[in-house]
Amino acid sequence: MGRQVLRAGTSVGSHCREAYRSWSKAELVSKLETALQELDETSYWLELIADSKIMSPRRLAPLVAEADELTRVLVACVKTIKGLKQSPTDS
Repeated sequence: MGRQVLRAGTSVGSHCREAYRSWSKAELVSKLETALQELDETSYWLELIADSKIMSPRRLAPLVAEADELTRVLVACVKTIKGLKQSPTDS
């Protein structure tokens, strides 16, 4: 499970970095939504680790809180980008 958290958790950052270099709004949204999926998977693995008693929920709380905060930020970004009026040249 730890490897899954590491894989999914680090993937969030790489997708956000890719989003930064997007060529269009559609690509930007796609990359951010992929990052959100990886973030959700990270949260899932953290929940399983807590439920299986591998680590205490108290010890995992800062990571869970960080994942929740990042989720809120990325959701807000996607909503803002989708709400922007697109010009005819944007995809």
